[in-house]
Amino acid sequence: MNHKKKTTIKDIANVLNISPAAVSKALHDDSRISAKTKKAVRQVAKNLNYQPNHLASALRSGKSHLVGVIVPRTNSNFFSSVIENMEAVLNKEGYNIIITQSNESYKKECDSIDTLLFTQVDGIIASMANETVNLKHYEKIKSKGIPLILFDRGENDLNVDYIGINDYHSSHMIVEHLVKQGCKRIAHIAGFKRTRIFNNRIRGYVDALKKHDLPLDEELLIESNLTIKDGRAKMTQLLELPKRPDAVYVAGDYAALGALQVLNEQNINMPNDIALVGFGNEPFTSMVTPSITSIEQHSAEIGKQAAKTFLEYTKKKSIKQQLNKIILDAELVIRESSSLKK
Repeated sequence: MNHKKKTTIKDIANVLNISPAAVSKALHDDSRISAKTKKAVRQVAKNLNYQPNHLASALRSGKSHLVGVIVPRTNSNFFSSVIENMEAVLNKEGYNIIITQSNESYKKECDSIDTLLFTQVDGIIASMANETVNLKHYEKIKSKGIPLILFDRGENDLNVDYIGINDYHSSHMIVEHLVKQGCKRIAHIAGFKRTRIFNNRIRGYVDALKKHDLPLDEELLIESNLTIKDGRAKMTQLLELPKRPDAVYVAGDYAALGALQVLNEQNINMPNDIALVGFGNEPFTSMVTPSITSIEQHSAEIGKQAAKTFLEYTKKKSIKQQLNKIILDAELVIRESSSLKK
């Protein structure tokens, strides 16, 4: 198979019979190059389909104007909204983003970081994978003096900028709401407590139960990956208990959707038999039957704040001493799956 040779600055220089250095200056709009030469260089570059080598340029200048973004998955409205708003802020300042997804895999997350560092990104904004426990790959970013901002999922041990919601308080809100509906046996399909946000949600759930003198039954607290499949499996597990819960709080909307499917298949009335609450306010939560009560995480604001936090680094010569810890108040969006029982 024949591979077409990539056009170089030298090729443009040969066509115009000028030096490669002059071509480079023309492409970078150097004031020492005449407007006539710049126009000729750009036309030849277009004709030869010249593509700039951004990596080489970054190595020379120390700036790539690229920001790496790592998310657990892109098929979530929360993460896609964060990315969209982050990109809008960064684009206005001349930065583009490179998006990678870990698919909740520690190895893929490590590989993504290595790739982004090789690409000479100017900063990395990330939300950690469920599997991540060892933080050495994130420490590598810090050791190179590259700005690292975490959002939604992050670890306090890294001591970096963080933007997210108050997960502990969000769990309190959910349990308070369910107690007001008359629920007394509240289950929690949780994320893995090794991840800070899910640990905070579990702590909030446990403390809210204690506040209302409700027993903490270990069989009602189940950790999972929070996929639709997990939601179905864990909901089935809860329904098989000798004493079923009268409410289920799920730490992610996709797992809540799986739980809702099982409840509907078994003709269990929501909320009169079992109330259901999710987390994340994905668009589908308002479209299914019954619609799912959920927590609004303010993804747009998280994306904007993460981008603005990175841009603060570009205005300074060194890593900031004062780190940003931006914690937004979440909102409980009450819908049919947990609304007041008749």
